[in-house]
Amino acid sequence: MPHFIVILAYTLVCLHMLQRVLSLFALALLLPVLSFAQDAKMTGRIVDEKTKEPIPFASIGLKEEQTGALTNEYGFFQMAMPQKNPQDSLVIMALGYFRKAVLIKPGIKVQDMIIEVPKRAIELGNVTVKGGKVKNLALGSNSNTPGEGMIQGMPGSQYAFFVKNEKGKKLGNVRSVSFYIGENGFPREPFRVRLYKADGNYNSPNSDLLNENIVVSAPKGGEWYTVDLTQYNIEAPVEGFFVAMEWIVSGDGFYTTNFMDNYTPYGQILRPTFEFKEARTWNYTMGRGWSLITLANNGMRYNAMIRAEVDQIKD
Repeated sequence: MPHFIVILAYTLVCLHMLQRVLSLFALALLLPVLSFAQDAKMTGRIVDEKTKEPIPFASIGLKEEQTGALTNEYGFFQMAMPQKNPQDSLVIMALGYFRKAVLIKPGIKVQDMIIEVPKRAIELGNVTVKGGKVKNLALGSNSNTPGEGMIQGMPGSQYAFFVKNEKGKKLGNVRSVSFYIGENGFPREPFRVRLYKADGNYNSPNSDLLNENIVVSAPKGGEWYTVDLTQYNIEAPVEGFFVAMEWIVSGDGFYTTNFMDNYTPYGQILRPTFEFKEARTWNYTMGRGWSLITLANNGMRYNAMIRAEVDQIKD
């Protein structure tokens, strides 16, 4: 065999061996990074302090980071560790429970946490009508034709519309709430119904009126979807109240979010209405709280297409 062929073959073998060594070296350098990436997540489960039962659809947020996640129907969550500061507070908010904060700092175990939350004692009211008549009163959107646009959300976000008692009628209990579900997106995905008093900052949604987990799913889109609430005996505040749609996620593959730019909105779509001159719709984002939607078109404000039916008491 010519001498130069032997040298070439030897050189190719050496190059192949060098390539394998470099690949192994690169993998060795990458392993700590992969391990760090796995450790850079907080994981856990939110449970009832007394019963130890899982709390579904609880909102988990880092106070300083302003990021958040939502527990799935089995109470599990996962989210990224704080990036801005090594120490932060993990705030847990669950329907029917007291708010709880957990300190997150270096040295604290943040994988497979079990966080117990105390339940809030709630007394449901009931309006007693004496010597009067009760009739149905519609509040909120009156239109059957949605405006242009779509209101989309991600798990944990909410849109709340204030159904105002504009004529100052004497109100009884809430009978039902309705949402105009768009025909696009995934109309049959589940969502949670929320009702609030307007007792937050700048009359924003704050205190829960409905303290039960009511998770519903519309049969189809392109029409109103009504949820009967008569069994819950919810007394309607005299000035009105907020009705909200909360986007959730169901199943074993729970969703986590840190407000990534490449996230595609998920689930059902709520349609807007331009019936009112005032902004009555607030948006809730995990880790950031409530903000008023002030968009307008020809002097009419952009609002979520939501309505409610309540008892009107006539003397």
